[in-house]
Amino acid sequence: MTADTPDVSGAKTYKPVLGLSDEPGEPLAVPVRAGTVYDQPEPEQSIELTVIVPARNEEQSIEDCLRSLVAQSEDEFELGRDWELVVVDDQSTDRTAEIARSFAGVTVIPAEKLEKGWTGKNNAIWTAARKARGKWILFTDADTIHEAGDLHRAMHEAARHKAGMLSYSPRQLVSGVWQRALMPLVFSELALAYPPAKVSDPNQRVAAANGQFLLVDREAYRKLGGHPSVKDRVLEDVELAFIAKRRRVGLRFRYAPDALSTRMYRTTGAMIEGWTKNLALLFDNALATALWKALDLVLLVGLPWLAIHLWRSQFTFKGWEWLSPGLVLMLLWARTLLRFYSRVAKSNFPFADCAISPLGLPLFIALLCRSWFKHKVLRQVSWKGRTYPG
Repeated sequence: MTADTPDVSGAKTYKPVLGLSDEPGEPLAVPVRAGTVYDQPEPEQSIELTVIVPARNEEQSIEDCLRSLVAQSEDEFELGRDWELVVVDDQSTDRTAEIARSFAGVTVIPAEKLEKGWTGKNNAIWTAARKARGKWILFTDADTIHEAGDLHRAMHEAARHKAGMLSYSPRQLVSGVWQRALMPLVFSELALAYPPAKVSDPNQRVAAANGQFLLVDREAYRKLGGHPSVKDRVLEDVELAFIAKRRRVGLRFRYAPDALSTRMYRTTGAMIEGWTKNLALLFDNALATALWKALDLVLLVGLPWLAIHLWRSQFTFKGWEWLSPGLVLMLLWARTLLRFYSRVAKSNFPFADCAISPLGLPLFIALLCRSWFKHKVLRQVSWKGRTYPG
């Protein structure tokens, strides 16, 4: 707010000081909830950074997350003086809030009442963001673990690249066969659909961000419309990235194992629920992607089987018979295998996880179809005990 200006009737009106328009002189293209963005007051005393951690039933992971963040307080960058760390308890029914309060310097606040048309995460984030005092605001998930100094380095990186929004894709921590087999498949497709170089290029239409680490300049956040502009979006991070591209606030996105890691899912059930929520939103046509993955599966399994069947029934290695159809099929299989692993290698997962990724193809295909069905047919998805429109 700059000032309250009375109109002729005596009622208060507010100056739209946030510059929320796609083009100069045009009105905001996204709906903004009254009483949030336009009348957001400036803090009496600004600080360097506000870190916001939305948390709902995160007792298994939030301790490691907060320990890694609090450890970044130092003489030149002191928690409570130069930056603040706010945990928003989103109606947790476990020990999430209790664990967060055990850390000195951490502010724990409850999420405001969840209104219709909002997702729980966006509502929790906005509860804290509208009170943030930082010149920079970092949104990070409770399942992340931050490397020493990553907060300082991220702010310097954003300033150096003139990025109003900087997002990191963390190193993924996985356990169990199904996570190790599936996650490289998903992240390799994401790397191909959202190449970081194109995402960071202002002349490219491709946009992406990862809500596990999303650093935004305060003024840029205003130009984006804040989280009210994406209040009903399940993938709010990607939506904010598209707005950042349209409003040219400067977007930078990269894989950042040097900055943080995360364990997205601790059980197979949570992984299935999470990717069911996201896959149909991340890929333009989830069914088409499923068909291509099904073709991969058929070729990887079918070509060697057919080649061995031909060798056993008809062919031998004599003279020029090495050019038999069976050998040709094996060469095609080798080429398919090379193409498959070249693609999966883009996931940035360890070699062993990439090696077993063909085992995850049936599950990946099933999840793509399930996500498409939930979003396009049932038009609703579930996450952490809540149901949202698909």
